[in-house]
Amino acid sequence: MSDDKKPGTPRDTHYAKLRRSFRDQKAGGQPGFRPKKPLPPGEAPQDGLLRLYGLHTVRAAIDNPRRKIRRMLVTRNAIERLGITDPAALPFPVEIVEPRDIDKITGTDAVHQGALIEATSLKPKALNALGDTPLVLVLDQVTDPHNVGAIIRSAVAFGAGALITTSRHSAHESGVLAKSASGALEHIDLIEVRNLAEALGELHQAGFQTIGLDSEGPQDLEKSLSGAKIALVLGAEGKGLRQRTRETVSILARLDMPGPIRSLNVSNAAAVSLYAARKFLGQSGNRQ
Repeated sequence: MSDDKKPGTPRDTHYAKLRRSFRDQKAGGQPGFRPKKPLPPGEAPQDGLLRLYGLHTVRAAIDNPRRKIRRMLVTRNAIERLGITDPAALPFPVEIVEPRDIDKITGTDAVHQGALIEATSLKPKALNALGDTPLVLVLDQVTDPHNVGAIIRSAVAFGAGALITTSRHSAHESGVLAKSASGALEHIDLIEVRNLAEALGELHQAGFQTIGLDSEGPQDLEKSLSGAKIALVLGAEGKGLRQRTRETVSILARLDMPGPIRSLNVSNAAAVSLYAARKFLGQSGNRQ
Protein backbone atom coordinates (compact mmCIF):
# COMPACT_ATOMS: atom_id res chain seq x y z
CA MET A 1 0.00 0.00 0.00
CA SER A 2 1.41 3.41 -0.96
CA ASP A 3 1.72 6.11 1.69
CA ASP A 4 -1.03 8.30 0.19
CA LYS A 5 -3.61 5.51 0.71
CA LYS A 6 -2.71 4.59 4.29
CA PRO A 7 -5.22 5.63 6.98
CA GLY A 8 -4.18 8.76 8.79
CA THR A 9 -2.23 10.25 5.88
CA PRO A 10 -3.01 13.83 4.75
CA ARG A 11 -4.84 12.53 1.67
CA ASP A 12 -7.04 10.24 3.77
CA THR A 13 -7.79 13.08 6.20
CA HIS A 14 -8.78 15.30 3.27
CA TYR A 15 -11.27 12.71 1.96
CA ALA A 16 -12.68 12.21 5.46
CA LYS A 17 -13.35 15.94 5.73
CA LEU A 18 -15.07 15.92 2.35
CA ARG A 19 -17.28 13.02 3.41
CA ARG A 20 -18.24 14.81 6.65
CA SER A 21 -18.95 18.01 4.74
CA PHE A 22 -21.18 16.17 2.26
CA ARG A 23 -23.02 14.41 5.11
CA ASP A 24 -23.60 17.70 6.95
CA GLN A 25 -24.91 19.47 3.85
CA LYS A 26 -27.20 16.52 3.10
CA ALA A 27 -28.63 16.97 6.60
CA GLY A 28 -29.65 20.50 5.63
CA GLY A 29 -26.87 22.62 7.09
CA GLN A 30 -23.50 24.07 6.31
CA PRO A 31 -20.23 22.17 6.79
CA GLY A 32 -19.85 21.45 10.49
CA PHE A 33 -23.63 21.75 11.06
CA ARG A 34 -25.22 19.39 13.56
CA PRO A 35 -29.05 19.29 13.65
CA LYS A 36 -30.65 20.08 16.99
CA LYS A 37 -32.16 17.22 18.91
CA PRO A 38 -35.93 16.99 18.25
CA LEU A 39 -38.15 18.11 21.11
CA PRO A 40 -41.14 16.04 22.23
CA PRO A 41 -44.45 17.76 23.08
CA GLY A 42 -44.50 19.44 26.49
CA GLU A 43 -46.99 18.92 29.29
CA ALA A 44 -50.70 19.11 28.57
CA PRO A 45 -52.31 22.53 29.11
CA GLN A 46 -53.98 23.27 32.42
CA ASP A 47 -57.74 23.07 33.02
CA GLY A 48 -58.29 20.83 30.01
CA LEU A 49 -57.59 23.61 27.53
CA LEU A 50 -56.88 22.88 23.88
CA ARG A 51 -53.73 24.00 22.09
CA LEU A 52 -54.26 25.16 18.51
CA TYR A 53 -51.40 26.17 16.25
CA GLY A 54 -50.65 27.23 12.71
CA LEU A 55 -51.44 30.54 11.01
CA HIS A 56 -54.75 29.57 9.36
CA THR A 57 -55.93 27.70 12.43
CA VAL A 58 -55.13 30.52 14.84
CA ARG A 59 -56.53 33.26 12.60
CA ALA A 60 -59.83 31.40 12.18
CA ALA A 61 -60.04 30.74 15.93
CA ILE A 62 -59.50 34.42 16.74
CA ASP A 63 -62.29 35.35 14.32
CA ASN A 64 -64.71 32.79 15.78
CA PRO A 65 -66.81 34.39 18.56
CA ARG A 66 -67.66 30.91 19.91
CA ARG A 67 -64.00 30.16 20.57
CA LYS A 68 -62.85 31.27 24.03
CA ILE A 69 -59.10 31.94 23.96
CA ARG A 70 -57.11 32.10 27.20
CA ARG A 71 -53.69 33.11 25.89
CA MET A 72 -51.56 33.35 22.77
CA LEU A 73 -47.89 32.75 22.07
CA VAL A 74 -46.67 34.22 18.81
CA THR A 75 -43.45 35.24 17.09
CA ARG A 76 -42.97 38.74 15.66
CA ASN A 77 -43.01 37.38 12.12
CA ALA A 78 -46.19 35.38 12.71
CA ILE A 79 -48.06 38.26 14.30
CA GLU A 80 -47.45 40.32 11.17
CA ARG A 81 -48.62 37.47 8.95
CA LEU A 82 -51.76 37.17 11.07
CA GLY A 83 -52.52 40.82 10.37
CA ILE A 84 -52.53 41.80 14.04
CA THR A 85 -51.37 45.41 14.38
CA ASP A 86 -52.13 45.89 18.08
CA PRO A 87 -51.76 42.72 20.17
CA ALA A 88 -52.76 44.63 23.30
CA ALA A 89 -56.22 45.21 21.82
CA LEU A 90 -56.99 41.48 21.75
CA PRO A 91 -59.27 40.23 24.57
CA PHE A 92 -56.67 37.74 25.84
CA PRO A 93 -52.99 37.89 26.86
CA VAL A 94 -50.44 37.81 24.04
CA GLU A 95 -46.81 36.88 24.57
CA ILE A 96 -44.18 37.56 21.91
CA VAL A 97 -41.78 34.61 21.85
CA GLU A 98 -39.14 32.88 19.76
CA PRO A 99 -40.02 29.82 17.62
CA ARG A 100 -38.06 27.56 19.96
CA ASP A 101 -40.33 28.59 22.85
CA ILE A 102 -43.33 27.19 20.98
CA ASP A 103 -41.33 24.10 19.98
CA LYS A 104 -40.95 23.31 23.67
CA ILE A 105 -44.74 23.21 24.00
CA THR A 106 -45.84 21.53 20.76
CA GLY A 107 -42.73 19.50 20.03
CA THR A 108 -40.61 20.11 16.95
CA ASP A 109 -42.74 17.79 14.78
CA ALA A 110 -45.69 20.20 14.94
CA VAL A 111 -45.74 22.82 12.16
CA HIS A 112 -46.87 25.73 14.33
CA GLN A 113 -45.61 28.53 12.02
CA GLY A 114 -44.87 30.69 15.05
CA ALA A 115 -48.44 30.91 16.39
CA LEU A 116 -50.14 29.02 19.21
CA ILE A 117 -53.22 29.64 21.34
CA GLU A 118 -54.68 27.90 24.36
CA ALA A 119 -58.47 27.85 24.18
CA THR A 120 -61.57 25.96 25.25
CA SER A 121 -62.94 23.26 22.98
CA LEU A 122 -65.99 23.86 20.82
CA LYS A 123 -68.85 21.96 22.42
CA PRO A 124 -70.32 19.40 19.98
CA LYS A 125 -74.01 19.82 19.18
CA ALA A 126 -76.82 17.29 19.33
CA LEU A 127 -78.42 15.98 16.16
CA ASN A 128 -81.63 17.91 16.84
CA ALA A 129 -79.55 21.09 16.46
CA LEU A 130 -78.88 20.30 12.79
CA GLY A 131 -79.69 23.40 10.81
CA ASP A 132 -81.41 23.77 7.46
CA THR A 133 -78.70 22.31 5.24
CA PRO A 134 -79.07 19.97 2.24
CA LEU A 135 -75.64 18.37 2.68
CA VAL A 136 -74.02 16.70 5.68
CA LEU A 137 -71.13 14.32 6.17
CA VAL A 138 -71.26 11.32 8.52
CA LEU A 139 -68.16 9.47 9.74
CA ASP A 140 -68.43 5.90 11.02
CA GLN A 141 -65.60 5.55 13.56
CA VAL A 142 -62.88 7.41 11.65
CA THR A 143 -60.19 7.87 14.29
CA ASP A 144 -57.18 9.41 12.51
CA PRO A 145 -57.11 13.16 13.37
CA HIS A 146 -55.18 13.98 10.19
CA ASN A 147 -57.89 12.37 8.07
CA VAL A 148 -60.74 13.95 10.02
CA GLY A 149 -59.10 17.37 9.79
CA ALA A 150 -58.68 17.01 6.03
CA ILE A 151 -62.30 15.85 5.75
CA ILE A 152 -63.51 18.90 7.68
CA ARG A 153 -61.58 21.15 5.33
CA SER A 154 -63.24 19.54 2.29
CA ALA A 155 -66.66 19.62 3.99
CA VAL A 156 -66.42 23.36 4.55
CA ALA A 157 -65.06 23.96 1.05
CA PHE A 158 -68.07 22.21 -0.52
CA GLY A 159 -70.64 23.77 1.79
CA ALA A 160 -71.58 20.84 4.02
CA GLY A 161 -73.57 22.12 6.97
CA ALA A 162 -72.39 19.63 9.59
CA LEU A 163 -70.04 16.79 10.37
CA ILE A 164 -71.68 13.95 12.32
CA THR A 165 -69.48 11.55 14.31
CA THR A 166 -69.93 9.02 17.09
CA SER A 167 -69.11 9.92 20.68
CA ARG A 168 -66.79 6.93 20.95
CA HIS A 169 -64.16 5.58 18.57
CA SER A 170 -63.84 8.87 16.69
CA ALA A 171 -61.21 11.58 16.45
CA HIS A 172 -62.07 14.47 18.73
CA GLU A 173 -60.97 18.09 18.58
CA SER A 174 -57.19 18.44 18.97
CA GLY A 175 -54.29 20.54 17.76
CA VAL A 176 -53.39 17.96 15.12
CA LEU A 177 -56.98 17.77 13.84
CA ALA A 178 -57.35 21.56 13.79
CA LYS A 179 -54.04 22.04 11.95
CA SER A 180 -55.09 19.49 9.31
CA ALA A 181 -58.40 21.34 8.93
CA SER A 182 -56.46 24.57 8.30
CA GLY A 183 -59.05 26.83 9.93
CA ALA A 184 -62.13 24.97 8.69
CA LEU A 185 -62.88 23.63 12.17
CA GLU A 186 -64.29 27.04 13.09
CA HIS A 187 -66.75 27.01 10.16
CA ILE A 188 -68.78 23.84 10.56
CA ASP A 189 -71.17 22.38 13.13
CA LEU A 190 -69.75 19.31 14.86
CA ILE A 191 -72.48 16.88 15.91
CA GLU A 192 -71.85 13.85 18.13
CA VAL A 193 -74.24 10.92 18.45
CA ARG A 194 -74.12 7.82 20.63
CA ASN A 195 -75.83 5.45 18.21
CA LEU A 196 -75.05 5.99 14.55
CA ALA A 197 -77.82 3.71 13.25
CA GLU A 198 -80.41 5.68 15.21
CA ALA A 199 -78.93 8.95 13.96
CA LEU A 200 -79.22 7.74 10.37
CA GLY A 201 -82.85 6.92 11.06
CA GLU A 202 -83.41 10.48 12.26
CA LEU A 203 -81.76 11.80 9.11
CA HIS A 204 -84.16 9.69 7.04
CA GLN A 205 -87.10 11.19 8.90
CA ALA A 206 -85.68 14.65 8.19
CA GLY A 207 -85.72 13.89 4.46
CA PHE A 208 -82.08 12.96 3.90
CA GLN A 209 -80.96 10.28 1.51
CA THR A 210 -78.07 8.57 3.32
CA ILE A 211 -75.42 7.19 0.98
CA GLY A 212 -72.78 4.81 2.33
CA LEU A 213 -69.52 4.94 0.39
CA ASP A 214 -68.24 1.44 -0.28
CA SER A 215 -65.75 0.26 -2.89
CA GLU A 216 -68.05 -2.69 -3.60
CA GLY A 217 -71.22 -0.61 -3.80
CA PRO A 218 -73.78 -1.76 -6.41
CA GLN A 219 -73.68 1.44 -8.46
CA ASP A 220 -71.68 4.61 -9.04
CA LEU A 221 -72.20 7.50 -6.64
CA GLU A 222 -73.36 9.89 -9.37
CA LYS A 223 -76.16 7.49 -10.35
CA SER A 224 -77.19 7.02 -6.71
CA LEU A 225 -77.81 10.68 -5.84
CA SER A 226 -81.42 11.71 -5.45
CA GLY A 227 -83.66 14.02 -3.44
CA ALA A 228 -83.12 17.45 -1.97
CA LYS A 229 -81.01 16.43 1.03
CA ILE A 230 -77.95 14.18 1.03
CA ALA A 231 -75.91 12.66 3.86
CA LEU A 232 -72.66 11.02 2.79
CA VAL A 233 -71.50 8.26 5.12
CA LEU A 234 -67.86 7.15 5.18
CA GLY A 235 -66.15 4.45 7.22
CA ALA A 236 -62.73 4.08 8.76
CA GLU A 237 -59.57 3.24 6.87
CA GLY A 238 -59.28 -0.48 6.23
CA LYS A 239 -62.48 -1.81 7.77
CA GLY A 240 -64.82 0.67 6.08
CA LEU A 241 -68.46 0.92 7.15
CA ARG A 242 -69.65 -1.30 9.97
CA GLN A 243 -72.27 -3.91 9.09
CA ARG A 244 -75.06 -2.14 11.01
CA THR A 245 -74.28 1.08 9.18
CA ARG A 246 -74.33 -0.71 5.83
CA GLU A 247 -77.74 -2.11 6.65
CA THR A 248 -79.14 1.26 7.76
CA VAL A 249 -78.10 3.68 5.00
CA SER A 250 -80.50 4.34 2.12
CA ILE A 251 -78.06 2.96 -0.41
CA LEU A 252 -74.46 1.82 -0.83
CA ALA A 253 -72.51 3.42 -3.65
CA ARG A 254 -68.99 3.40 -5.00
CA LEU A 255 -66.75 5.98 -6.59
CA ASP A 256 -66.09 5.24 -10.25
CA MET A 257 -62.34 4.56 -10.46
CA PRO A 258 -61.28 3.12 -13.83
CA GLY A 259 -57.60 2.96 -12.86
CA PRO A 260 -55.74 -0.02 -11.37
CA ILE A 261 -56.17 1.30 -7.80
CA ARG A 262 -59.71 0.65 -6.57
CA SER A 263 -59.82 2.63 -3.34
CA LEU A 264 -58.87 6.03 -1.93
CA ASN A 265 -57.80 7.39 1.40
CA VAL A 266 -60.96 8.29 3.34
CA SER A 267 -60.21 12.03 3.23
CA ASN A 268 -59.75 11.90 -0.56
CA ALA A 269 -62.93 9.85 -0.95
CA ALA A 270 -64.77 12.44 1.13
CA ALA A 271 -63.58 15.28 -1.10
CA VAL A 272 -64.59 13.50 -4.33
CA SER A 273 -68.02 12.49 -2.99
CA LEU A 274 -68.68 15.97 -1.58
CA TYR A 275 -67.91 17.48 -4.97
CA ALA A 276 -70.31 15.09 -6.71
CA ALA A 277 -73.08 15.70 -4.16
CA ARG A 278 -72.70 19.48 -4.25
CA LYS A 279 -72.76 19.44 -8.06
CA PHE A 280 -75.94 17.34 -8.03
CA LEU A 281 -77.66 19.61 -5.51
CA GLY A 282 -76.65 22.67 -7.48
CA GLN A 283 -78.02 21.27 -10.74
CA SER A 284 -81.24 20.35 -8.95
CA GLY A 285 -81.63 23.90 -7.67
CA ASN A 286 -81.08 22.77 -4.07
CA ARG A 287 -78.44 25.26 -3.04
CA GLN A 288 -77.63 25.82 0.60
